Amino acid sequence: MNADDLRRFACRDWAAAAAGKRDYWAEQYQRYGAAPARMASTVLLVHMRTVQPDFPSHTQRAEDLADHRSLRQRLDRAAHAFTRR
Repeated sequence: MNADDLRRFACRDWAAAAAGKRDYWAEQYQRYGAAPARMASTVLLVHMRTVQPDFPSHTQRAEDLADHRSLRQRLDRAAHAFTRR
């Protein structure tokens, strides 16, 4: 890796990269359902555990659960907004 490589990376079209990633995962989901995303998350978890064997820590798991609960509550409130008459 050299300075030109770093410049090209830093100057890349990040919006196009994000759109490409979004399109890729949407196509994967349409074709195969949730399995590719589950596999990717499993591979990432295995990698993180090689880098940090205690990943995720008890604190990280508790924070993650709290985030999921908060999201669920917000989704439930939003869903009710569409079903009330």
